[in-house]
Amino acid sequence: MPATEARAHGEALFSACIRSRPEDFRVTEQLGFEPDGNGEHDLLLLEKTSTNTEWLARQLARFAGVSARDVGYCGLKDRHAICRQWFSVYTRGARPDWSGLALEGVRLIQASRHRRKLRRGSHRGNHFRIRLARLSSVPSTAELTARIDAIAARGVPNYFGPQRFGRNGENLELAAALFAGAKLRRDKRGFAISAARARIFNAILSHRVGTGTWERILPGELANLDGSGSVFEVQAIDDEIERRVRAFDIHPTGPLWGTSGSSETSAEVAAIEAAVASEFGVLTEGLCAAGVSAAVRPLRVRPSALGLRRDKSSVELTFWLPKGSFATALLAEFADAEDAAAARQGR
Repeated sequence: MPATEARAHGEALFSACIRSRPEDFRVTEQLGFEPDGNGEHDLLLLEKTSTNTEWLARQLARFAGVSARDVGYCGLKDRHAICRQWFSVYTRGARPDWSGLALEGVRLIQASRHRRKLRRGSHRGNHFRIRLARLSSVPSTAELTARIDAIAARGVPNYFGPQRFGRNGENLELAAALFAGAKLRRDKRGFAISAARARIFNAILSHRVGTGTWERILPGELANLDGSGSVFEVQAIDDEIERRVRAFDIHPTGPLWGTSGSSETSAEVAAIEAAVASEFGVLTEGLCAAGVSAAVRPLRVRPSALGLRRDKSSVELTFWLPKGSFATALLAEFADAEDAAAARQGR
């Protein structure tokens, strides 16, 4: 990340390395629904190893003889990993024989018919299996179990991960250039705006973690209904609101900066957010000048299916996260983790 974000569960238990090998970082995308079994789209579950999502989408379009616009997917997945990811291909008529797809690092798991194109964010979440290697020290089973239990009970701060900012923060550099008047391609402009909003959000969330309010709803704050994009203003905190927060039914939120600043929170909450965001004047002013609409994002996320295995040289974590959340936010609550794949690329 561009800066060190505050941890919610104490200091890192150890230092380690992730993604030394693709098999050390496994991701399985979960749609949350079953293929329809009929329709004009082929819904493909592919296992890709050390493969870029956008490159793979172009290869699927070429194999099917369709436009790249006819290929859909739910989001970009880690390149330096083994990922099982869904794609849709609008075939318009005769279906390709997908068993003939021969791409290095790609394996077909399932092919079904479906009525709709996959869109960004249309999946439910992702399951991770991540091996942390080259440990600086070997934490005790009791330490690891205590940290797992704390995360299961309280969740983790919902930080954006370093991939949002690009190699060496290049997407933030793009944002600075965009807001200074540079003309960018549509995809580069999207990366720049997303990185700018993520940087401000992470800083506000880090402040909330530092003040112990990242898992509490403040008066006048917008609360997010778990598992949805629905939000509502909480004017006063009562026992029912506190119960719903403890039950993870609702969550406190932070701003994805835009034309409404901190997105219609109370003056007190807006003042907290504005004080932190004032450190990023170029970004906040640029986002508003670009006409980006403000939104909010939950400040916390609760992983599920948490599992742990350890030996003398590594720790393996398994967990599930809803869409839009980053595995690095959970890993940071365990370790100072160096990304070996990023280091090899010079990030």
